[in-house]
Amino acid sequence: MLIPKVLLVNDDPASLLALESLLTDAAVRRDYELVSAGSGEEALRQVLRHDFAVILLDAGMPGMDGFEVAEAIHAHPRCAAVPIIFITARYGDDMNRLRAYRSGAADYLFTPVVPQVLQAKVAVFVDLARKSLLLESKSAQLAQLNQDLRAQRLRDLERINAELQLEVAERKQAEQRAGELAIRDPLTGLLNRRALLEQLEHAVTLGERQQGEFALLFLDLDKFKDVNDGYGHDIGDELLRQVAARLTAAVRASDLVARLGGDEFVVLVEGRGAAANAARVARKIAQAHARPYQIERQRVTTSSSIGIALYPQDGAGAHLLLKHADLAMYHAKQHRGSVSFFHEAFNLRERERARWRQELRLALDAGQLELYYQPAVDIASGAVAAVEAQLHWRHPRLGLLAAPDWQDQVPDLALLERLDDWCIGAACAQAARWRAAGAAPRVAINVLSAQLQPELARKVGAAMRRHGLPAGAIGVELPEALLCGPPGSAAATLQQLHAAGVALSLDHFGSAGAALRLCNTLPLDQLKIDAGFVRAIGDAAGGSDMLGAVVLLARALGLASVALGVQTQAQLATLAELGCRAYQGELFSGPLSAAELRAKLPELARAELG
Repeated sequence: MLIPKVLLVNDDPASLLALESLLTDAAVRRDYELVSAGSGEEALRQVLRHDFAVILLDAGMPGMDGFEVAEAIHAHPRCAAVPIIFITARYGDDMNRLRAYRSGAADYLFTPVVPQVLQAKVAVFVDLARKSLLLESKSAQLAQLNQDLRAQRLRDLERINAELQLEVAERKQAEQRAGELAIRDPLTGLLNRRALLEQLEHAVTLGERQQGEFALLFLDLDKFKDVNDGYGHDIGDELLRQVAARLTAAVRASDLVARLGGDEFVVLVEGRGAAANAARVARKIAQAHARPYQIERQRVTTSSSIGIALYPQDGAGAHLLLKHADLAMYHAKQHRGSVSFFHEAFNLRERERARWRQELRLALDAGQLELYYQPAVDIASGAVAAVEAQLHWRHPRLGLLAAPDWQDQVPDLALLERLDDWCIGAACAQAARWRAAGAAPRVAINVLSAQLQPELARKVGAAMRRHGLPAGAIGVELPEALLCGPPGSAAATLQQLHAAGVALSLDHFGSAGAALRLCNTLPLDQLKIDAGFVRAIGDAAGGSDMLGAVVLLARALGLASVALGVQTQAQLATLAELGCRAYQGELFSGPLSAAELRAKLPELARAELG
């Protein structure tokens, strides 16, 4: 009796046992023989010893992963045609699925596997192997019986085998096409409702097991029916396709996007900080959809209402979370707000942030913003080396507020860029007035934006030319956190600023864990030491030694060192002893208005300071 063999490969003993239990009944019936391997290397040894009808291969093994094992198996002439079914827990990973098929996979399954599906797929290849073995056996018998008939018989067998292989290939292609149709929305190419619910169930399972969290965004286009009625369904369909494209571009690479049907879309945001990330993603989506769409000759304007539900506080199951996100979306639509949380506490925080953003926009138009200036003093000479322009807001309810008091409440990149533009213009204008009066302190501008925009160099350069400022008249203070991301685009922007004669300072060094390579590779001029190092002078944990190490680091990198937050003569004396170049702090002066600074500094006494 000819019994095909099936190879199970998985590095996790529990998963391996689970797969064996799904296939044991057929093995007991002697339909096929099960062979197990706990690693990629062991699987290769088994392939060299036995012929297998099919191999069930774990994609994500340590050391030699499933893709490498598949390539090695199919590279050997003896086993080049062995069908491989990948089994993985990586949901929605289309790149790995494509890599698997390029490695010669016959199929690609996600866990938990449906037993009947796995058994049916294995049965197809076992049946094919049994037929192949039977054909080989018959061929040998015929060769023994009659040498003259062998050639004809072999041709018949080859034809039958080719037909069988063609049938298997066609079946595999049909399964692939059916699989795509089963999980994708045919209009937009996004995941459909069925696939979304599967992903949600998986996210809930992982959340229960790992005590994780995630957010669900339910999005509905406003007045979509008017588009269909006014322009026709063809325009409406194209609008949905363009909405899907913008939606995909607005979310993070790790976020999952699906279309439920009609004009309803869903985004699954996983990972830590799901609530904050969901709000940020929702705002980006709302901003992206607010721009008009150009469809054929029509300019179509629409907007979106977005509801957000959070796991686990808003529901412990996929269907309940989807329902609550839908309810939150209706809340947003009824209250004319683009984003609404199902959980009221998050709505209050989002409304507070929206209030800050609205009041800041009014402040820009109403002249409520002011620049205050804090001198940086040369320790050796006692002369003012530069002044740092610090943004303040004269709030009609709360009084004078420094930017750090409200900056975190405004996670709106476009608004922060407008504030940066205002600061650049106001600081350059003030620097020009001082220079016209005979005083020339360098004015350093703080950057508020959470991203270093390529346009920053152009804007600063244009403002300097507009006010007739020479190279070295303006500096830019770069928060350490701003440079902790990928350095590619930041380096290009900083090179342009440096070439324009703008002095560059790394602000509050030591507060955000910037890599030392940044200080060595970027065109910086100053290292501004965080006030925490200054406060630690003289403590038992070696604060003075730490500060001395930072000063030496700045000197080794060819950067001027400026200590922040200096409040006492003892701190200043320690800084002088350590060789620090300059300092800022209450010991000399806190932030001052232009008029107050004129009164404090004799060299500015003749300047017309507004």
